[in-house]
Amino acid sequence: MANAEDRALRKLLVEFMRGGSAHAELKSVVDDFPAELRGKKLKGMPYSAWQLLEHIRIALHDLLDFSTDSHYEAMKWPDDYWPKEAAPPDDAAWDKSVRAVKKDMADFEKLVGDPESNLYAEIPWGEGQTILREVLLAGQHTSYHLGQLVVLRRELGAWKD
Repeated sequence: MANAEDRALRKLLVEFMRGGSAHAELKSVVDDFPAELRGKKLKGMPYSAWQLLEHIRIALHDLLDFSTDSHYEAMKWPDDYWPKEAAPPDDAAWDKSVRAVKKDMADFEKLVGDPESNLYAEIPWGEGQTILREVLLAGQHTSYHLGQLVVLRRELGAWKD
């Protein structure tokens, strides 16, 4: 049975993954992103909204896969983590990517919220990583790129403070 400190940590980790405390929540950044702006790049910014969203999706899924699948196979950096196309092929692709990110976030939340998940044990197929490390990395990485998406939206005139 989990003690009070363990339950508190798990609750904080889930809150961290969801965002909204110190950074924007995923849904407020991507759910209503204007379709006509998804492939736009700003001067000095190498990625479009589509590329950032897909990068979040790919990296988050990779972290979750690593954390849970004993048959995990590493992807090639950076080629496998960034889409080459600046714009999604259609609105359905954007929506599918958003759903995939939300699903993987929910799966990470379930993993962290499960008192049977040992947050501190080394992942047997890893090189010293733990579930705690992977969830912190997933939350930090997602938050970082959501911030980039907010800046992109703001500069494109599609963000309401």
